[in-house]
Amino acid sequence: MLQLAALTADGSLLLIVGSPIAHEGRLFNCAVVMAGGNILGIVPKNFLPNTQEFYEERWFSAAADCRVKEVIIAGKAIPFGDDLLFENTNMPGCIVGAEICEDGWVASPPSGQMAVAGATLLVNLSASPEILGKRQYRRQLVSSQSARCLAAYAYASAGPGESSTDLVFSGHSLIAENGTILQESERFCFNTSWVYADIDIDRLQSERRKNNSFAASSSMREYRRIGFALHPLSGSLPLHRALERQPFVPAVADERSQRCQEIFALQTTALARRLQHIGTKNVAIGISGGLDSTLALLVVVKVFDLLGLDRRGIDAVTMPGFGTTKRTRDNAKKLIELLGVNSRVIPIDVAVRQHFNDIGHDETLRDITYENSQARERTQILMDIANQIHGIVIGTGDLSELALGWCTYNADHMSMYGVNCGVPKTLVRYLVSWCAESSYCGETRAVLEDICATPVSPELLPPNAAGEISQVTEDHVGPYELHDFYLFHVVRNQFAPKKVLFLAQVTFAGVYEDAMLLRWLQVFYRRFFAQQFKRSCLPDGPKIGSVALSPRGDWRMPSDASVQLWLDELEDLND
Repeated sequence: MLQLAALTADGSLLLIVGSPIAHEGRLFNCAVVMAGGNILGIVPKNFLPNTQEFYEERWFSAAADCRVKEVIIAGKAIPFGDDLLFENTNMPGCIVGAEICEDGWVASPPSGQMAVAGATLLVNLSASPEILGKRQYRRQLVSSQSARCLAAYAYASAGPGESSTDLVFSGHSLIAENGTILQESERFCFNTSWVYADIDIDRLQSERRKNNSFAASSSMREYRRIGFALHPLSGSLPLHRALERQPFVPAVADERSQRCQEIFALQTTALARRLQHIGTKNVAIGISGGLDSTLALLVVVKVFDLLGLDRRGIDAVTMPGFGTTKRTRDNAKKLIELLGVNSRVIPIDVAVRQHFNDIGHDETLRDITYENSQARERTQILMDIANQIHGIVIGTGDLSELALGWCTYNADHMSMYGVNCGVPKTLVRYLVSWCAESSYCGETRAVLEDICATPVSPELLPPNAAGEISQVTEDHVGPYELHDFYLFHVVRNQFAPKKVLFLAQVTFAGVYEDAMLLRWLQVFYRRFFAQQFKRSCLPDGPKIGSVALSPRGDWRMPSDASVQLWLDELEDLND
């Protein structure tokens, strides 16, 4: 044991090994924690199984049977007990707790109390024999414990080098973080095997700060903290952690399909409940031929079918203006016809020109007034139609637009119920595609697929000479895959600008230059703060995922909050 401890002398390693420890006529099954060339402490096992193939009580005593706080090893007093936590003084928040095998399988594992007492990294040293079905059960156990504890959980079990007289040991090892399995070993490998992963301590601390139920949980015991200091690793090292370019979109096709199905069910259930409450059989929705309005229309159609309502009660209104292209106009028209909803075509050019004349605006001046006048005219039309039919206006704006404020105040920003408000832009395209594949065929599917292939645009500026979209949203505000990435890590994980940029640099290496990532991150922060006033008066709409911006729920932010601290941190990175 002392030889093993000596391997940690350079300060680069925390080593935890299983060992029997004899003390005052009793034998304890222990985790021995070592760092800096020393034995830091010894944690005895709490729960000793004595059933089926297990006979641990024949030899071992439980932690509760030991009344001392220290044991003497090689002439040194070593902290001993199941009340030990180990704190890395060079890494704030990195606190390690250890339990052994059966401890992790009981109704109230010791690791739960350790987590409440501050441990963010929990380890389990195990000798768990393998039987049919146990691997999956063990995975679920490790995953769920890491989720309940809002912690990382590293599990390592004895391998096939153990005796096979009656049992087989597989060497199953797992690393989980807040419910997600980060790494898993192969089983039944006779060669020495190991797994490793990067743990995000910042993320775990953020999750704990947000979860007041976790904060309200009080540890039933006092823990002794043993300090150790691991030297920070020098140089640039690869990140051993999978980072998703689209954190809102599952990478695996089957999982993505299941996610889309669940989101669509959330949207349709929410709208169905609202229509039932109001008692209306009519809605008005603006259809542009773009992704957001298409998804909203598909939701409305599904709701009407679920409630047994006539689809003719859906007033799908196309309102061509100065920027409408043939492609989007034709797709909107075809989709409305194919879905069998009521169609209204109301051009807005005459009304908007009259408005320009009323307020004295030069039509050749294509500024924000030029654009927003069209958006507000469309919303006025929809609101008045809703009054005509005794229905409500369905909002089509998505979560990403709300984050960036990429909507016109009191225009597309406003509705009577927004079905897309919890869906980020990177996911909208997949949802429409999923609807096309799962619910439609023939010409309807073809139209939906073409809509998915259409560039995102508000179409408020005239088309180019070829009649194509000239105003591409991502040319102005930046790529949505970047903004959704930033949105996830800023709001969901509450990371600082420096860390968000670092993660983006790793994730999008070879896709975007660092200068581009920094530029669009600055844009994100500026817009996110400056546009809060639009989110402060959002219409109702369903929360879909863990990132939500409703001022009545998840996101309560002053409209006049200053962004300067965040921009200053990014500016420091520029210097």
